[in-house]
This record gives sequence, C-alpha cells and structure tokens, in this order.
Amino acid sequence: MKAEGHPTLNHVCFLDIGTGKRFLTKSTMKSARKEQIDGVEYFIVARDVTMDSHPAYTGEKRLVDTAGRVEKFTTKFKRGAAKK
Repeated sequence: MKAEGHPTLNHVCFLDIGTGKRFLTKSTMKSARKEQIDGVEYFIVARDVTMDSHPAYTGEKRLVDTAGRVEKFTTKFKRGAAKK
C-alpha cells in the first residue's frame, strides 16, 4: 500500500462546550488547540452539542422561540414590499 494515500490517526479529545465532558479517541481530525492529557498530547475539538447535551439523548425538552423568527421574517418582507 502507498503510505501517502492514507490519512494519519491522531489522538483527539472532543469537548462538549455545554457540559464540559470530554471524549478521548483517535481520529483524522486536527485542530490548532492541543492539550496534554495523561501524558499524551491530544488535539482539542470543541463541539456545541454531543450526546451528553443533545435533547434526544438527555430527554430534556427545549422551547424554541418561533414567534421571534416569524416576526423577523414578516418584517423583512414588509420592507421589501414597501420598496416596490
């Protein structure tokens, strides 16, 4: 096999921003941020949502403010109609 045809596996730490939980694994991903954990250097990849914080896994229900989005949409297109 050709050596240059395969990506290298790196030690990667996926960090859940919401909960602060870390998941140590190997991946082909890299990041600019590195950290020493248990004597091994890991690339730190920050994630907003993981299975520790996602509502489908936690059972937590979150309310999404759809009224604000609808109002923003209608005001955006009212201005466009007034210009014509």
